[in-house]
Amino acid sequence: MSLLSFENPVFVAYALAAGVMVLKAVAMSWLTVVQMMRFKSGFRSPEDLKKTPLNPSPDPSQLLPDERVERVRRIQHNDLENLPFFFVAGGLYVLTSPPLLLAQWLLYGYAVSRLLHFAAYFTAQIHDVRATLWTLGSLIIVFMTIAVMVHGMGQL
Repeated sequence: MSLLSFENPVFVAYALAAGVMVLKAVAMSWLTVVQMMRFKSGFRSPEDLKKTPLNPSPDPSQLLPDERVERVRRIQHNDLENLPFFFVAGGLYVLTSPPLLLAQWLLYGYAVSRLLHFAAYFTAQIHDVRATLWTLGSLIIVFMTIAVMVHGMGQL
């Protein structure tokens, strides 16, 4: 059985967690557009002020930052800073043949921590809440990365 196949339940756990994270990251772009259209603000480029069916009454104030739109952009930026590390660390972790239950806790735990981080950020929870959820995900990445390194050193 190949470690990087759907015959490997650890890879399946990784694929599911990674898939959820990809969909969440893509959804952030859509949510940004929804917020921009909902509040008719937070546009970024001068050409966004041209009259169109989606913007029938353009106004220069639409180019000003809008906290409701910028919040979503910050969440997306946070994802773009963090998710690549998960994809790499998680994919390499699969190659260590970890125990299935531990892998599931780590991989699904990361995905849950990021979803909760989104909810906390979107609803403007205090920094301590967001930081705790971010730290949980970060520690999972650190654990998986150290496990990969230990495994690799054992192969020398």
